[in-house]
Amino acid sequence: MKLNLNFLKVFAAIVSFLLLNLCSTQAQNGPTCDTYTNVATTVNTGLGSNTVNKVYVSGSTVYAATAGGLSISTDGGATFTNKTTTNGLGSNTVYGVYASGSTIYAATNGGLSISTDGGSIFSNKTNATNGLGSNSVYGVYASGSTIYAATAGGLS
Repeated sequence: MKLNLNFLKVFAAIVSFLLLNLCSTQAQNGPTCDTYTNVATTVNTGLGSNTVNKVYVSGSTVYAATAGGLSISTDGGATFTNKTTTNGLGSNTVYGVYASGSTIYAATNGGLSISTDGGSIFSNKTNATNGLGSNSVYGVYASGSTIYAATAGGLS
């Protein structure tokens, strides 16, 4: 089912120069932090950019949607491998990310990029070819066999 709600821009507010901050203190209802560990490209971690738009975590795997690609860490954020258009992303500007098992969904400035092999290779879905509301995709979520993409042209 495709929704075309032109007024909807889910996840459109992006904070510039937001750095990935890690906190490991666990409270009863979720983590609370007084101190953060900042991860930035300047410390040679492999993060695609210091501008991190969204983060998704599953177990010890951290997915960071950055201005320089999709950065994936399998060691809790200590080091990253960065994925770019070379791996099939629609754009190196990644606004959002969601993962389920080995399937990764990346919301990019050039469409919705999907990998079914843990991020090695992405295929890109676009407005012209696949009917997205816009190639500017700001967020993505999947539930069962349904994928929701928040675009500049509505919810696809």
